[in-house]
Amino acid sequence: MLTTLAVLSRIFSNSVANLFQKKASSVDSPVVINMWAYFIMSLLCVAPAMFVDWLQFSAEFWMTVVFAGLLCTIGTIALIAALRIGELSVLAPINSYKAIIGLIGAFVLLGELPALKELICVIFIVIGSYFVLETGGEKFSLRLFFRRDIRLRLFALLCSGVEASFLKKIIIMSSYKISLILWCFSGFLCSLVLLALYNLKQKQSFKLNKKCFSDCFVIALMLLIMQLTTNYVFSKMAVGTALSLFQLSSLVSLYFGYKVYHETEIIKKLIGTVIMIVSAVVILI
Repeated sequence: MLTTLAVLSRIFSNSVANLFQKKASSVDSPVVINMWAYFIMSLLCVAPAMFVDWLQFSAEFWMTVVFAGLLCTIGTIALIAALRIGELSVLAPINSYKAIIGLIGAFVLLGELPALKELICVIFIVIGSYFVLETGGEKFSLRLFFRRDIRLRLFALLCSGVEASFLKKIIIMSSYKISLILWCFSGFLCSLVLLALYNLKQKQSFKLNKKCFSDCFVIALMLLIMQLTTNYVFSKMAVGTALSLFQLSSLVSLYFGYKVYHETEIIKKLIGTVIMIVSAVVILI
């Protein structure tokens, strides 16, 4: 029962976070928004962090934390940048491509050949994306995948997919609660470094636009809930099974895109999204 509740909370909180990330990114830089969101989350984690014996963990553990933090930070910034210029109802279903990225990774790194069932599901994911992507006024083609918002979303997807494995390892070596605290702290530190490097080039301030304060707090709260429930679910089931269930957040984002931003051709996008979700679930499970 608790695991089911965690899955549902994760699905909803992820979609709400994306909604407010898109809203805030129309006012301020994705890099600034991401840093402040992680700063707020880190503040909330200071008290529980004081009750953890941090000296018990090995060098390997801390290296895993650093890699997870970098992947999370870079992936989230890319996602916010994609949401800034793209539609929720288009970018959310692209999450199903995580299953294809997983197959490619398994082939390149492990030499695993996909089964016939998996290849058929890949074809259906592409068919589903035809319904979703062609709603932008352009004919469906490979060129669509080089559109800036799609490229950024796919890159964010790659980062989050690899990060999931690191998170699972951190949870196994500690606990889902400790993993959450470290996710917040490492995300903030990595965001701070990236923002400092970004500002050296762009000459922009670390300050958050006043119009984004409330949005950033909601983003931080939703991301905190999302990661807590993600870590809990990872501690209870296989990563592939958990990721397949998380695909359902696309349907919530589809609704937000229609209701809040009045995005069009929702029925066609819904058909494509359902096809992509079902196909991704078959691959991931």
